[in-house]
Amino acid sequence: MQQIRTLNFRNVDEVLAFAIKTEENAYEFYTAWSGKLEDKSLVDVFKELAGEELKHKEFLLGVKKGATLKPSAKEITDLKISDYIMDVKASTDMDYQDALTLAMQREKEAFKLYTNLAAVSADNTMKSTFKALAQEEARHKLRLEILYDEDILKEN
Repeated sequence: MQQIRTLNFRNVDEVLAFAIKTEENAYEFYTAWSGKLEDKSLVDVFKELAGEELKHKEFLLGVKKGATLKPSAKEITDLKISDYIMDVKASTDMDYQDALTLAMQREKEAFKLYTNLAAVSADNTMKSTFKALAQEEARHKLRLEILYDEDILKEN
C-alpha cells in the first residue's frame, strides 16, 4: 500500500476514488485467493473478507452521494500478533499460517491507510468516514489474529 504522504489529493472526490479503488483491490485479492486455497475454513474466511471489502466500497459510494459513516465509540482490541510475525508474500503454495499472516498484514496496512487519511482530512465528514473504515479494518485484523492465536499459537 502507498504511504499517505506520497499521495496528492486535490479534493474529496479524489480521496474517495482512491479509497474505493483500495477496497476494490482488497475485494479482488480475497476473492482470487479464496479460489486458490485448499483449507476450507480459510477459503470461507477469505470469502467473508471479500464481502466485507465490497461493503466498504458501497459505504464509500454512499459517502460520495452524501451519506455519513460514523465510527463506533467502542475501541477495537489489537492483539498485535501481526507485529511479531514475519511478513509473507502471496503464493499458490501458502499454507494456513502463511495465508492468515498475509491477510493480517493486509488488514494492518488498510487500518494504517484509513487512520492516516482521517488524520490529514480537513473535512469532518471525511475524517469520520475514514475513522469508521479504519475500525472496520481493525475488526478484520482482530478476527484474523484470533484465528491465528487459536489455530497456530495454541498448537505450538
